[in-house]
Amino acid sequence: MSANLIVTAADGVVTVKMNRPDVLNALDGEMLRALVDTLQPFDRDPECGCIVLTGSEKAFAAGADIREMNEKSYLDAYHSDFLAGWEAFARLRTPKIAAVSGYALGGGCELAMMCDIIYAGRSAIFGQPEIRLGVIPGMGGSQRLTRLIGRAKAMDMILTGRQMDAQEAEHSGLVARLFDDAALLFETQKAARIIASYGKAATLAARETVNRAEETSLTEGLLFERRAFHALFATQDQKEGMTAFLEKRPARFVGK
Repeated sequence: MSANLIVTAADGVVTVKMNRPDVLNALDGEMLRALVDTLQPFDRDPECGCIVLTGSEKAFAAGADIREMNEKSYLDAYHSDFLAGWEAFARLRTPKIAAVSGYALGGGCELAMMCDIIYAGRSAIFGQPEIRLGVIPGMGGSQRLTRLIGRAKAMDMILTGRQMDAQEAEHSGLVARLFDDAALLFETQKAARIIASYGKAATLAARETVNRAEETSLTEGLLFERRAFHALFATQDQKEGMTAFLEKRPARFVGK
């Protein structure tokens, strides 16, 4: 386990707190490896129903580690496909919620957007300020931000480097829910426990169908959704969920 992460697991929820307070949780190669190596086994575990990713009150993550990038040449970046490794985090199939307090800038904003849901404390500040460093977002910021908040606001943020506060982020569709900072992690974990209480086959399918909506036509998306819906009739959890509804009792999902 990396010293840069604090990991707890309870009630089907894995909570990961990034812990590099001296650099406001700046993201480097070590943090990437730690997150992926830590979370991939949980991702494969049928008992893990949701992942919560958070940082400190001051910063979710203030960006990529500039010290790691400063001396790189074009060939260094190109040959190593620098930053591509972060897609391993995005590809984790278990639903992921980012709980964001303080700064989520550059790579920190991009990491939050790799999660399926972003909840924010009122202190949260989002931004893609890479233009100030002579570069552009490199972990998906131009693509995910545009899909989440639209071309106009994404272009404004990326070209000016301006920051977006939590209220604007919620109004713009970047943040799903806004909480007081003191309640953020509690409320996020409460939502995560609700997700984890459902059958994992259904939550994985739900996540995949919503993501497919961004990447395909309506006709293809509807077909994908319908086939995923049909497939869930092969699970024990579908039988249990519908039987429990008819019997007016809570469902007892087993992930099968």
